[in-house]
Amino acid sequence: MEDNKVYRASTFAPVNIAVIKYWGKRDTKLNLPTNSSLSVTLSQDDLRTHTTASCSASFASDTLTLNGQPQDISTPRTQACLRELRSLRKDLESKNSSLSQLSSLQLKIVSENNFPTAAGLASSAAGFAALVRSIANLYALPASPTELSRIARQGSGSACRSLFGGYVGWNHGSAADGSDSIAYEVAPADHWSDMRAVILVASAEKKDVSSTAGMQATVGTSALFKARAETIVPQRMEEMEEAIRKKDFAAFASLTMRDSNSFHATCLDTDPPIFYMNDTSRAAVRVCQAINETAGRTVCAYTFDAGPNAVVYYLAADEAAVAGTFRGILGEKTGWEGSRGEKVEKAGQVPENIAGSVETLQKGISRVILTGVGDGPRQTEEHLC
Repeated sequence: MEDNKVYRASTFAPVNIAVIKYWGKRDTKLNLPTNSSLSVTLSQDDLRTHTTASCSASFASDTLTLNGQPQDISTPRTQACLRELRSLRKDLESKNSSLSQLSSLQLKIVSENNFPTAAGLASSAAGFAALVRSIANLYALPASPTELSRIARQGSGSACRSLFGGYVGWNHGSAADGSDSIAYEVAPADHWSDMRAVILVASAEKKDVSSTAGMQATVGTSALFKARAETIVPQRMEEMEEAIRKKDFAAFASLTMRDSNSFHATCLDTDPPIFYMNDTSRAAVRVCQAINETAGRTVCAYTFDAGPNAVVYYLAADEAAVAGTFRGILGEKTGWEGSRGEKVEKAGQVPENIAGSVETLQKGISRVILTGVGDGPRQTEEHLC
């Protein structure tokens, strides 16, 4: 091995937004969830983490940089991922003496997000998925996305779902070692390729209560949580998978909105209560309801993760009714640039009875992001270091 040779690999990894939410852990060390979950992987053309993993004998220590800022790489979650990936590479090296001993080299990991970090837009999911996938590529590991999902889960629970494109489930599992708590493909992106989303960014600030702290507080204090984890979510997982298989948007939308409401109800039932949604979030809910009422059918579905930003799902055929309405309200905000955004025509007037919500939305939204269902991680030759 050449002393100063630098080995590197880069990847893009997508954001995923859950429609059946993961909240609560049965094992904090292994990041094992109390309930299964299901998400839609969003297009990397719009939201992604770009990560380059490199290793060299010339590197003095492992380092991690995110958006130009040094990060603490010694955290237990990050170390768990690095340890498992190095172990898999070491196994390969022990079986093939001709392989370079990359497992013994220090790593330099550089990542960039093209969206706000730690603001409820699943940045940690995309981040750890990109970290795991880029190092797996660097080490030339033969592991499948399912196998890698077990590792990524230890970094950030929902990261396991970002190793797949399309519609993705995460089995909560029952094994104490977490071996069966893995992600799986429900359907590829091209199964239901006309799924779209408009993200209303209500805040790009770091949230007051982290997901990790919030979910453990909920597990410990919410009376509603037990019924959600043990009864409600398992039933909804079955119904959501069926809705996706049948491409039944009305069922998909109903389940999505009800599960978002259920998740935030458990947050409010936590002691002390956790408020991830704000006035702007609630205004987005009322506008979605008005859009559906005006259409005379369900054409959009809102969902909120652990943050105030609204993700509104709809089908391409209803872009004028959904995205067009939001453009009529938020047309002065950034995000409508580009060929797709420019094609969205402003819809007619929204009902007068939600004028207050429209005004709140106009004041509280900083930008919009137009996106849709997309594929899983992509290897790239665009290196960050």
